[in-house]
Amino acid sequence: MKIVCCFGAGPAETAPWVAELAAAMPAAQVSADAPDADYAVVWRAPQTFFDRQTRLKAIFAAGAGVDALLAMRLPAGVPVIRLEDAGMGEQMAEYVVHAVLHHVRRFDAYAVLQAGRRWQPLPPQRKADWPVGILGLGVLGRAVAQALRALGFPVSGWTRTPRGEPGVHAGEAGLAPFLANTRILVDMLPLTPQTHDLIDARLFAQLKTPAYFINVARGDHVVEADLLAALDTGVLAGATLDVCRNEPARPDHPFWSHPNIVLTPHVAAMTLRHESVAQIVQKIEALERGAAVDGVVRPERGY
Repeated sequence: MKIVCCFGAGPAETAPWVAELAAAMPAAQVSADAPDADYAVVWRAPQTFFDRQTRLKAIFAAGAGVDALLAMRLPAGVPVIRLEDAGMGEQMAEYVVHAVLHHVRRFDAYAVLQAGRRWQPLPPQRKADWPVGILGLGVLGRAVAQALRALGFPVSGWTRTPRGEPGVHAGEAGLAPFLANTRILVDMLPLTPQTHDLIDARLFAQLKTPAYFINVARGDHVVEADLLAALDTGVLAGATLDVCRNEPARPDHPFWSHPNIVLTPHVAAMTLRHESVAQIVQKIEALERGAAVDGVVRPERGY
């Protein structure tokens, strides 16, 4: 069996994956250059990499999002398999919980008071007054929902397709009632043609105001001019953004300097190599036995 790894950042990032996969699967040939590989483990691999592959059985995406990978010309009939959690759920929950508490506990306001050398306790806020709505309830979305519920926040969710779960709205008809009961909106959707530009002025206007927005998904979900306008008009009290449309954000991007935006460089849930390799190995072994595996991407849905 041959396994090939390709990471767009170059050999320095690819080499540790090759070494760890080789140690975990000593019977396999693992390399960074095998045009006749059985399995590929990739992240931001160039089109030329896929054009050279002639016998792949599966492609493993070393990350949660697969939109960039699906936009490429992949070998026909070869399944794309995404990571499921692999340590990212805990990280994502930590990030979102921090953002929610930072706002609800008014740490942003206390930072302003500190800068002005003012010792001024502010009235506490009730968690019940800050219902959280999560757009997208995949593996990571469910981890975030569980963490917030454990802290006492009311949490609801929205998914593209019905699930029949309490507190989960679905489809176009379910979006309006979901938004009407949401004051902290967390975007965890995959990027698809249906979710591109989904979060715009019309959507922000349906939230309980003043609302707060957290984006740990994709920048292309958001009409950035509408987000800035919602902040400037008070529809949004603030936003925590881990993504933007073009990354890295250009030096003159208004997100850097807006007083009510916290911007981080796409670090909410980073791929953990050890956990990811363990999951990939498990799935390759299952595929070799002819067993089904979870995480197979459905290209027609985009995730």
